Amino acid sequence: MAAANKAVLGPLVGAVDQGTSSTRFLVFNSKTAELLSHHQVELKQEFPKEGWVEQDPKEILNSVYECIEKTCEKLGQLNIDISNIKAIGVSNQRETTVVWDKLTGEPLYNAVAARVSPGPSDPVAVVLSGSSVPAAGTSSVWLDLRTQSTVENLSKRIPGNNNFVKSKTGLPLSTYFSAVKLRWLLDNVRKVQKAVEEERALFGTVDSWLIWCLTGGANGGVHCTDVTNASRTMLFNIHSLEWDKELCDVNWGNGLMEAIRENQFYGSSKKETNNFVSVTVLSCHVYFQCLGDQSAALVGQMCFQDGQAKNTYGTGCFLLCNTGRKCVFSEHGLLTTVAYKLGRDKPVYYALEGSVAIAGAVVRWLRDNLGIIKTSEEIEKLAKEVGTSYGCYFVPAFSGLYAPYWEPSARGIICGLTQFTNRCHIAFAALEAVCFQTREILDAMNRDCGMPLRHLQVDGGMTNNKILMQLQADILYIPVVKPSMPETTALGAAMAAGAAEGVGVWSLDPEDLSAVTVERFEPQINAEESEIRYSTWKKAVMKSMGWVTTQSSESGDPSIFCSLPLGFFIVSSMVMLIGPGNLHMPQVQP
Repeated sequence: MAAANKAVLGPLVGAVDQGTSSTRFLVFNSKTAELLSHHQVELKQEFPKEGWVEQDPKEILNSVYECIEKTCEKLGQLNIDISNIKAIGVSNQRETTVVWDKLTGEPLYNAVAARVSPGPSDPVAVVLSGSSVPAAGTSSVWLDLRTQSTVENLSKRIPGNNNFVKSKTGLPLSTYFSAVKLRWLLDNVRKVQKAVEEERALFGTVDSWLIWCLTGGANGGVHCTDVTNASRTMLFNIHSLEWDKELCDVNWGNGLMEAIRENQFYGSSKKETNNFVSVTVLSCHVYFQCLGDQSAALVGQMCFQDGQAKNTYGTGCFLLCNTGRKCVFSEHGLLTTVAYKLGRDKPVYYALEGSVAIAGAVVRWLRDNLGIIKTSEEIEKLAKEVGTSYGCYFVPAFSGLYAPYWEPSARGIICGLTQFTNRCHIAFAALEAVCFQTREILDAMNRDCGMPLRHLQVDGGMTNNKILMQLQADILYIPVVKPSMPETTALGAAMAAGAAEGVGVWSLDPEDLSAVTVERFEPQINAEESEIRYSTWKKAVMKSMGWVTTQSSESGDPSIFCSLPLGFFIVSSMVMLIGPGNLHMPQVQP
């Protein structure tokens, strides 16, 4: 944080960075992108049953209020006038699902989480923006898996190789996305069922819940979302940029779509300017804009050109590549998603997304399960001692392989061991595994896009490991670029809000963007050696497959793949996804 004179600050922009394990509020100088102050609050996760992950929506909301209040106090201590805050960007966990009562403002059930990853308030080696290796006792549950049976029942009804849903949404049928969670709530929670019958129920992702509450709640709150969050529900048409009538309303009339249209006027007593809502908070009028967390990171990394990509290294990895105005459908196991749309009259940009399930989590596994290291940062020291894995390869497929394989039968292996192998070699192999998995996703993106990446922009807590970053450059055989500003997700949300029509305090023109100091890692091995190591890794991956099957999986195995039959999608049975037409969907702001 930096103390500054009021006269030189100019307009300020805030950012709510709402993650699964913490919430933060950060305030930036819109002219310099300097972080002036922030506050963070840790959140609890609830695990009522194995494979279930929930959070209290009211705790999430109260954490936002607390973070705003505390940050404003800190700004006051720095003699910074909070009335200069002109806009607030909201960055949020994307697929987590909330249903609440529009008359009382009360949640009808806990938020059903998509994933639980460490947040900035978790005890970590380096405390950064929601993407470091958590200390012992913190959670890294990848998915809430209560909807496995719902997905399995749906997939049995679907003709093989029909891409009806993927062609509209870019997504496969999976427990990961909001629609199936919503179906579970409708089937299993009587309070939700009753509220739907009485036309009191509002549905949304976390951004919708927060903005509705912050703009008045039951007293005229605005029920809205943006295209990046909507595109992760499995109900949103990424071509028309609207809730898809066939996906929402097949076989039972037009009730739901009428509710969506109604929501375009819901809360219209508030002044609306495109996708920004004027509301009195902080004792002044501000505008809100929301972006899903990975889209916000893409914007924060200034990946505005076709073919630019960023990778966030946390418990897992999220690699997004901007494909421009072209909606590219992957033939290599990646997801197609909306990257961003920064204004009503602005074009929509798309992205390909691939995720690595186990990245920083492998470091925690070495620490907590094997005891090879005592602290997260120790892995860099061990790897540096040997500078090689000495032919040892580690495939951390603890719950199968994700993109680009989507192979449920795989399990973790360490192979190539000799009598010479020690814990340093295994530590090195673990770091290499993160880099090899990233290359597999990047190769898939290159094949889908037809334009090889020239460098990779990176962020997240693991990027502080210089051995890891150098290994990544060597294995990709392209430069790896790390910005000095670690808060890329919050920065991206702030940039989008500050650049909004009606706000206009943050220019996104390339010539106006502040120069960002970066650390650059160049490949230090020859291309032949890089390819040999990569081909050996792929051999190890092949050996990890075929250990279990869906029919004979381990008891209680919470693998996503039990419910993710690649290539199977909903057709006529889409009626099962949502149900009654009285559920109110958020207005999607363009």
